[in-house]
Amino acid sequence: AAVERYNFALSEAAADLYASRLATLREVVLPVVKPGIVAGCILVFVPSLGAFLAPDLLGGAKTFMLGSLIDEQFKGSQGNWPFGAAVAMILMTLVMTVLILYARAQARGARR
Repeated sequence: AAVERYNFALSEAAADLYASRLATLREVVLPVVKPGIVAGCILVFVPSLGAFLAPDLLGGAKTFMLGSLIDEQFKGSQGNWPFGAAVAMILMTLVMTVLILYARAQARGARR
């Protein structure tokens, strides 16, 4: 949605001022669409960390995902509950850190 709402007149203005394509991308386009890119990355990042059913069904036993590792620690015959709990807490801390950083960046951008 961020790219759809981009005003291409800004790129045309940069071209009128003899900015190179790379400079236009770096100085004009990316700062405008960066919040949308970051939000999209988070929307992909967070669910992918907890996914264990889809990789297991699609990739079989040869795929290694953190969600599958945690699931195996709790359900497997050689289950190790303390290790599974530790990995789950580390994963949850990582996800919360990313979300907090994103929320702070959004709040800082809203103040501008």
